[in-house]
Amino acid sequence: MTIFSKIVTGEIPCYKIAEDERYFAFLDINPMTKGHTLVIPKVEEDYIFNLDDDTFNGLTLFAKKVAAAIENAMPCKRIGVAVIGLEVPHAHIHLIPINQESDMNFKNPKLQLSPEEMTAISTKIRKELL
Repeated sequence: MTIFSKIVTGEIPCYKIAEDERYFAFLDINPMTKGHTLVIPKVEEDYIFNLDDDTFNGLTLFAKKVAAAIENAMPCKRIGVAVIGLEVPHAHIHLIPINQESDMNFKNPKLQLSPEEMTAISTKIRKELL
């Protein structure tokens, strides 16, 4: 079971943004920018392009809704999208609020945010989903 599956089942806590029967979104605990969110299918699959078409398309549409909420909640020019998938063997999409292309450089130092700030960010984004 991957760390992401353990997040979905509640074995590992997270700052949840959205969930339905097939997909889950939560704040990255090592964010590049405030509001950096991971979107995953609940089914465990290491490589995003190995997902069946229905799951892949559903994941993309779910991520689109989450991205709109992030964009409304967090000051940014747009939401950057990245699929790298090497650090956790569970398909996932990074949604990152950006103001410039360099905000998407994964070699940049990660933000260190307090639990209170992470909670406030997740609450602000969730309110935009209603």
